[in-house]
Amino acid sequence: MQIRFRAILIGALATLPLAAQAQTFPGADWQRKTPAEAGINPQLLKDAIDFSIASEIKNPRDLKLNHYRTFGREPFGDAIGPIKDRGELTGVIIHKGVLVAEWGEPQRVDMTHSVTKSLLSSVVGVAYDGGMIRSVDDVARDSMAPIQLYNPLPTGNRAERMGAGDLIDLFATPHNRTITWNHLLRQTSDWEGTLWGKPDWADRPSDKPDEWLTRPRNKAGTVYKYNDTRVNVLALATLNVWRRPLPQVLKERIMDPIGASNTWRWFGYDNAWVVIDGEPVQSVTGGGHWGGGDRQLLSERWVNMALRQTGLQSPYGFINYFLNTERKQWPSAPGTAFMHNGNGLNMIYVDPENDLVAVVRWIDNNAVDGFLKRLIAAVAAKS
Repeated sequence: MQIRFRAILIGALATLPLAAQAQTFPGADWQRKTPAEAGINPQLLKDAIDFSIASEIKNPRDLKLNHYRTFGREPFGDAIGPIKDRGELTGVIIHKGVLVAEWGEPQRVDMTHSVTKSLLSSVVGVAYDGGMIRSVDDVARDSMAPIQLYNPLPTGNRAERMGAGDLIDLFATPHNRTITWNHLLRQTSDWEGTLWGKPDWADRPSDKPDEWLTRPRNKAGTVYKYNDTRVNVLALATLNVWRRPLPQVLKERIMDPIGASNTWRWFGYDNAWVVIDGEPVQSVTGGGHWGGGDRQLLSERWVNMALRQTGLQSPYGFINYFLNTERKQWPSAPGTAFMHNGNGLNMIYVDPENDLVAVVRWIDNNAVDGFLKRLIAAVAAKS
């Protein structure tokens, strides 16, 4: 997804626990205060910002080049969606719902990568709250109608394609039939198959190629594995439930109500087109791995589920909530803090304890805790 900071920030506020949301929901216009007016130590905040600027990721700003230096080196790693060059390190800080600092290019539209997963899970959450998904523990297969691939230039006739399937069945295998929405949301499904030309094993493949096609499947729900093919399965399954493009759902049910800018876009892959009720619709992605966001919008029940740890082996809630359980991820931050993260690093830090939201993009992942240490010190020290 490609998005401005403003939409990201308000979206982050929409995922705060409801008690924290109640104080301020920005809407179309941000209230601004200087750090001193907000009770934040100006010099310590400047130190945190300077630290972040000095910690810009060393990867090239040409993200196509960066892709083929990283994910593009994996099997089936060719990009099949749009990739946009990135800008400079940028950040925005909100304290008690008020904008207290911004630096870099906050108006620039940049890729957010896997932060998109949090927007995908929000669209699933709206479906759940509306009764379209009765329980996250229901097997996803029970909600699936047949999915027809869209082919704008069909050749020959169907008789020439005997033996080839006309429909996508995401959950046809014995293993996949056991997968629930909860498994997909927590990346514990171990879904098997290929979607949009990307086999499940080709995303961050193991260092044992002989096992790529032969390893036994883990029982759904027992092993966490971050995998973008499986997130794309969730996106297509969710599209099949909504029966309309997910960017439209996100705009109508999340982005417009919170006053987000109109310059964000949620792209899918070039080949990810299906037919829904007779119309071609693009299925979107949960990140940029191969190319390609003043009322209660999500129920308290949904947010609480999203913030529940998946398992002892995982720092994960729902996609893409990274939790700080026992302060293992970021020792300098409270254990109640969490992040929506994407490659780059794109980070949305949400800290209910300190009533703080910080969005920083293109910071080195190894510098995140150092930035948070300085930021929290600035808030705690007062002006």
